[in-house]
Amino acid sequence: MSVVQSVDNVALLPAYLAAGTAVLVLLADLLVGRAGATVAVACAGVVATGVGAVVVGAAGTRRTFCVGTDCSWVFDGRAALVAGVFALLTLGVLGLSGPLLRGGPTPVGEYCFLLACSMTGGVVLGAAGDLITLIVALETLTLPLYVLVGLRRGSLASAEAAVTFFVVSVVATTVTLLGAALLYAATGGLHLGRLGGLLAEAPDVPLVPAAVALVVLGLAFKVAAVPFHAWAPATYDGAPLPVAAYLSTASKLGGVVALLAVVQRALPAEVTGPVLALLAVLTMTVGNLVALRQRRTVRLLAWSSVAQAGYILAPLGVLASAAGRGDDVRAGAYAAAVAYAVFFVVVELAAFAALVALRPAGADGGAVADLRGTARRRPWAGAAFALALVGLAGLPPGLAGLFAKVTVVRAVLDGGAGWLALVVALNAVIGLAYYLRLAATLYAAPTAPAPAGGLAAPAGVATGRVAWPVSVALAGATALAVVIGFAPQLVLDLAAR
Repeated sequence: MSVVQSVDNVALLPAYLAAGTAVLVLLADLLVGRAGATVAVACAGVVATGVGAVVVGAAGTRRTFCVGTDCSWVFDGRAALVAGVFALLTLGVLGLSGPLLRGGPTPVGEYCFLLACSMTGGVVLGAAGDLITLIVALETLTLPLYVLVGLRRGSLASAEAAVTFFVVSVVATTVTLLGAALLYAATGGLHLGRLGGLLAEAPDVPLVPAAVALVVLGLAFKVAAVPFHAWAPATYDGAPLPVAAYLSTASKLGGVVALLAVVQRALPAEVTGPVLALLAVLTMTVGNLVALRQRRTVRLLAWSSVAQAGYILAPLGVLASAAGRGDDVRAGAYAAAVAYAVFFVVVELAAFAALVALRPAGADGGAVADLRGTARRRPWAGAAFALALVGLAGLPPGLAGLFAKVTVVRAVLDGGAGWLALVVALNAVIGLAYYLRLAATLYAAPTAPAPAGGLAAPAGVATGRVAWPVSVALAGATALAVVIGFAPQLVLDLAAR
């Protein structure tokens, strides 16, 4: 067997483009020194990354950094889907950041550089073929977010959120690394495909159960699964709104992709299946119940995203019971988890984009009561927010969210876990309460008396025109949510590759 690793630069093109974007942003900020030029370079690089991922992924599976049949980089249809979604999320967040960057204290070059670095981690994560690449990619995605969360200078909440996020993430990474080290000690392998075979051959090694548990629990922190979720609400609420949007979408997607990679290709299903089923039930139930009591908008969306993580984990909870039902059932469970994650992050981005449009530039998410009647003053932004909320609830006309829920329930039923499908359905009903309550608040009559000639705006609600980058980001996210709602099978097909 040759020990010389082959290098396929075409397979690495999306990673080159993402990393190159980060470098070009710094050069543009240094040499040109204009905020508009820096943001334009960042947007162009993000678009190039997304296009490159689609082109490379359409050509079929490409592998590189291989020793024998073990490869550290596998770029296939699913990796292209993940890279494309990360590029879209980054582009959307750059649009939402327009008011934050224009004339504010936030350094434009550093902000765009950190976003590009985080996107690079997401692109690499989707193609990672071994544990080291996977963990390094996940940290590359997460590390820039520590700084982005704390960029709201003079805000104690922002500083506290950054510290909380940093401490919890470091602990989660340490736990994951310890689990990976124990797996290597028990098997002598790091490549995900090879680990699965080695663990199957040595199931009685005492280190294996502890190693599997540590890896799964460490990645559960990244997904904000209960009981490893406490950092999420405070971090989202303390971060600037565009950063909170990125945290609740890109960061969540990264955790799901990492967890799915190790569960599907490396760890034994009979061990991970029951653990993930328990995590799914706890996560969706606790997230929905606590969201019912929230009075601040971002905290409500944060607890909602915790509950949504439970729905994503639900198909993976049937892996043990699906083991005797054929490979198609297990493949359907993996595809359902990926597809739900894609549906969720698109609709969640639309929700945060609408919230940014309805709030003053640079403000936080405010209280739910602050949004009372805002859809009457901003009918398009209010309608987009309501559509996103209905989609997250899984109701029509939010077809993306509706098909996401159906996909999960179908995968769980196919896996023979009818009880888990019932839990998903009950939690979806609970979620209706706070999603529809927030949507109704948008259209409720304002409590303050209206002045002659118009409706009164509550304190802290934007009354001027929406910045055009925010409008473009909102329109794009909403349009994408509508499009994938009418073509859900396309997402499912890509997720199954």
